[in-house]
Amino acid sequence: MVDRAAVFDVDGTLVDTNHLHVTTWWEAFRQAGHRVPMHAIHRSVGLGSTDLIAHLLGDDRDEDQDARLSAAHTALYAQYFDRLPALADAGRLLRRLHQDGWTVVLATSASGPELSALRRAIDADDAIAATASADDVEEGKPAPEPVEHALELVGVPAERAVFVGDTVWDMRAGSRAGVRCVGVLCGGIPRDDLERAGAQAVYDDPAHLLSSLPAGPLGHTG
Repeated sequence: MVDRAAVFDVDGTLVDTNHLHVTTWWEAFRQAGHRVPMHAIHRSVGLGSTDLIAHLLGDDRDEDQDARLSAAHTALYAQYFDRLPALADAGRLLRRLHQDGWTVVLATSASGPELSALRRAIDADDAIAATASADDVEEGKPAPEPVEHALELVGVPAERAVFVGDTVWDMRAGSRAGVRCVGVLCGGIPRDDLERAGAQAVYDDPAHLLSSLPAGPLGHTG
């Protein structure tokens, strides 16, 4: 039997961090003199830092500010590293999939100490075969490269993979990589938006996905 891969986004999918990102990006922009509405930031969470800044400030911004904005966000967000809250049953879901024969991979724009903090929150390292982080790719989501790299790490073809995420950027990345996409609502993005971006199934959160495994796209290893 060829291996099957369950690829997971992390922020907003397994760990309840999206609104922490919104608040800390809002403050980073405010400190730099930019008035960016929180709802716009929320819709941009899931992009890598440079892409998020470009999406919100436009291509005519002073790009020399990008590194300072990103560093400010990182410093503000780092205050929460010791208490990032995993979403209900996130770790149980990954361990169950591992037990069921899935190869579990993370594909995230986080890296370094932030990624370590997220993995501590999930507390399921024994079930995670590999992680594709922002440091490993040239282009982040919605480009397919993060998902493609995650699959390369474990040697699983796209047709044997499912990607779970909470943003339209996740769904577009997964669709472009040729994998089946599953959306979760716990990141705060509406069901219709996820479905339009490529989600073939949508669940409330990891707990809902876990309880629905027998009937869902992650329900068997055949």
